[in-house]
Amino acid sequence: MDRFPRTARRAALVPLLLAGPALAQTDSGTIALSEITVAGNGPPAGSLTVPSVAQQREAVNATVGSVAFIDAKDFQDRYANTLRDVLKDTPGVYVQERYGQELRLSVRGSGVARGFHLRGIELLQDGIPVNLADGSGDFYQINPLSLRSLEVYKGGNALAFGATTLGGAVNAVTPTAHTAFAPNILRIDGGSFNTIRENFQFSRVSGPADFLINGTITNADGYRQHETQRTQNFNANLGYQLAPGVETRFYIGAYLTDQKLPGSLTLFNALNNPRMANPTAISGNQSRQVETERIANRTSFVLDIGKLDIDTWAIHKSLYHPIFQIIDQDGWTYGISPHWAGTFDVGGFRNDLLLGLRAFAGQNAALQFINIAGRRGAQTLNSLQSASNYEAYGENRFWLLPELALMTGAKLFSSNRTYSNKGGFTGANRFPSFANETYEGINPKIGLLWQPLPDIQVFGDVTRSRDVPDFTDLVQSSNTTTGVFVPLRAQRAWTYEAGTRGRIDRLSWDVTLYRSEIHDELINFSVNPGLGIPAATFNAPRTHHQGVEAAVSRDIVRDLTGVGDTLSITQIWTHNDFRFVRDPVFGNNRIAGIPDDVLRTVLRYDHPGGFYVAPSLDWVPRGAFADQANTLRVPGYALINLQAGIDLRNGVSVFLDARNLTDARSISDIAVVTDARTIPGGPAAFYPGTGRSVFAGMRAAF
Repeated sequence: MDRFPRTARRAALVPLLLAGPALAQTDSGTIALSEITVAGNGPPAGSLTVPSVAQQREAVNATVGSVAFIDAKDFQDRYANTLRDVLKDTPGVYVQERYGQELRLSVRGSGVARGFHLRGIELLQDGIPVNLADGSGDFYQINPLSLRSLEVYKGGNALAFGATTLGGAVNAVTPTAHTAFAPNILRIDGGSFNTIRENFQFSRVSGPADFLINGTITNADGYRQHETQRTQNFNANLGYQLAPGVETRFYIGAYLTDQKLPGSLTLFNALNNPRMANPTAISGNQSRQVETERIANRTSFVLDIGKLDIDTWAIHKSLYHPIFQIIDQDGWTYGISPHWAGTFDVGGFRNDLLLGLRAFAGQNAALQFINIAGRRGAQTLNSLQSASNYEAYGENRFWLLPELALMTGAKLFSSNRTYSNKGGFTGANRFPSFANETYEGINPKIGLLWQPLPDIQVFGDVTRSRDVPDFTDLVQSSNTTTGVFVPLRAQRAWTYEAGTRGRIDRLSWDVTLYRSEIHDELINFSVNPGLGIPAATFNAPRTHHQGVEAAVSRDIVRDLTGVGDTLSITQIWTHNDFRFVRDPVFGNNRIAGIPDDVLRTVLRYDHPGGFYVAPSLDWVPRGAFADQANTLRVPGYALINLQAGIDLRNGVSVFLDARNLTDARSISDIAVVTDARTIPGGPAAFYPGTGRSVFAGMRAAF
């Protein structure tokens, strides 16, 4: 029997499939299981286009596969500046800061060897893609202070969004006036490195209409020289109930980023002079200036069976990016995606079905110039990048027994990448050139979900993924050439996973084991990391990624002082084993860039009066290899941190966030090279971890 009303099914593509408690991860990594919330019971209620947070969590945890759900209440009262601060307690997600808001975000080794931006993960906001049409993306428009929740679908488990890349999808859900914590929110925080950040949120419901506005301004000098960050993020949405069972919601966003780039350092300097900038970054005044505007709409219809959502979107992005040359780009991405989800009986058995289509495309005018201290010199490239994607996908869950579901699904896709180099410049770009590649295929999946007890789930599945190269892969540059199209193959993989999540009394867990057999993996190595020249990309014939994603939490003591307080401990462990398989150059070497083991331990004390304190330890026992030849490995590290805060009864909360208390030296990320032995003095390929820092803030909700 379907225990959830059909109108409560989630507008972000995933139907509510399971009756039973759902699992969520708190800021300490604790896997908390929520009580079932029937639509209409319990605040906040949500609406047709954006269901309540409880319904969002239930939909995520109905997935047959490894997923994670993060409620913004778990990070709203701490210093959350980047996705690293939101996702650091999620097993299987490797997220490290390079500088400012630039991150490495990798799930199961997606984009493992790429030292910049994002590849292999679909980034969405409110279920609508943020990535450009070619699949590339960055993180600047995802502002933690504008989120109500964050959903992680690893690998092929993201099929409900139409995503079937190796890494899966991360969906950032913004609040509406129905799901916001309060009608009015004011916040200010700051601390080390002259950081100051101001945030406001204002929302109202008026009859059939509702609206919300959220804005954040951030200014920071950064830990390193030449790392100044100035960002302005604005998000708004307006919803209107057109008729009973019909609602439309418009989203508007504007995101301005001016980020100076400190560049990468040699290993010696990264460990001994971590605050310095690469001299080339200073002389070239390297920076990333991004202006992005986004408009999107979701219109939802309740039908006799299920619910139909229609998403449309348009994104304009302008990039001025002085590095080894000045990259000057301007482009649009636009798309439409209808998707339906419903539940019906088949021969007396419950059946949950999801069907969707996506069509999205974009054009990007890509120019390059000689970099003269951050200003345009002679033009070296005039090109046009065009991408289009057409997809059809479906996922079905057939309930063989009330506690056992068979999941099947597939995605058909056709993706085109067209590149036009208009020529007219010296060297390789003297003559025009044109290239066109189309990637097509089908990605199936099959799995089982068993729920032997209301609080326990066991799952296993097999999924197929394909990662289509983006233009950063396809259009390569070096010391002697600029803008040369390289016809790479799509990366293909079969991923096998098995896992369990649940809770028994004081113990909760979320554990998954997986293995991906990959053909033509898109591997990068830096041509010249000291100068900031983009990495070259090639297809590795065969590789495998396998690992363990585990979070285990236990309440050690309840009623510690006799007043309902709790002392708990959480251990998060991500084990990575990424290797070449009989490669003609690298043999069975480890794929460089990500360490074998990443561990995080959190001890947390919560008092019913609203006070909490949470010391934590981030530990990497052995650092990652810096080169594919496996000749240079960075050292491991251990960072001690402390968070504390209190919620006052008048709607005001204050917090303290102290990081790396011992000021330990560490390597946060690596721009991978081929063989470190061939570079005199060692490669300038390392991003130092941030030293000791302290942040504090105050938030008022009324």
